[in-house]
Amino acid sequence: MRTIRSAEQLTGYLQQYQPHPGGVLVPTMGALHQGHEALIRQAAHYAQQHNIPAGCVVTIFVNPTQFNEPQDYQRYPRTLEQDTIRCQNAGAKTIVAPTIEMVYPKGLDAPAPTLPAVAKDKGLEDQYRPGHFQGVAKVLQNLFTMLPPTAAIFGEKDYQQLLLAQALVRQLNLPIEILPGPTVRDHDALALSSRNRFLSGQQRLAASAIPQALRNAHDQPTIARAQAAMHDTLAHLSIEYATIRHAHTLETLPPDTPQDATCPRRAIIACRLGDTRLLDNAPWPLPPDSPLRNL
Repeated sequence: MRTIRSAEQLTGYLQQYQPHPGGVLVPTMGALHQGHEALIRQAAHYAQQHNIPAGCVVTIFVNPTQFNEPQDYQRYPRTLEQDTIRCQNAGAKTIVAPTIEMVYPKGLDAPAPTLPAVAKDKGLEDQYRPGHFQGVAKVLQNLFTMLPPTAAIFGEKDYQQLLLAQALVRQLNLPIEILPGPTVRDHDALALSSRNRFLSGQQRLAASAIPQALRNAHDQPTIARAQAAMHDTLAHLSIEYATIRHAHTLETLPPDTPQDATCPRRAIIACRLGDTRLLDNAPWPLPPDSPLRNL
């Protein structure tokens, strides 16, 4: 496995793996955990199955344009040495850990691509993290230009980001397949996140209400009842949103929509515990193989 950290190293690498040096790309901001390892294993397996020479390529880049809170950017953990070990053990072929200048050769203020409809005016991340999706769209466009991949994998834990990536490649007409990676959960069912390390012991216990809320929503016959159950379960947390939306568009649905309706739906939650913000989501109702059914 090789690690690329400079423009000179990148130039040599690009010449070796044209036309798709990005292989099967796993874009990350580092501070990797078992959830990332699962995405890397999925990418490496996909690359092997489809004979993609560049294999699994992991980018590790803490993207400044997607943080709407400067202190959050500053405290985001940088753990490249440990991340390298995780990437190697999970089967990555290349790590690209670029400088800001490599990702943003035209500067951080260069225009972002037009946001797809799924990423705006939804009252979700677009409302609570203004500017976040513009930064995500900008960095993805630049990474896809710098390292054109055959496919890229995004975890379902950041479900709205996954939908944005899928919509963005369609909008830009890029020949990139965006693949979802299932959410990986800890022993208490909390979705793995790089930010979980900031939780105190008491906050960690309180956070277990988030997956429990997704489980409790499953038992309810309508969207209105399911949303009420989530809010009741999360009542002791600082809720930003706990809602059920159309799974593909994130549009709101009629409150009386029943469980057996044909359109796909997603239960989506964002909560704060102190200075730490946690996201989670799951299909509604839960599929038969969901680990959340056992809570």
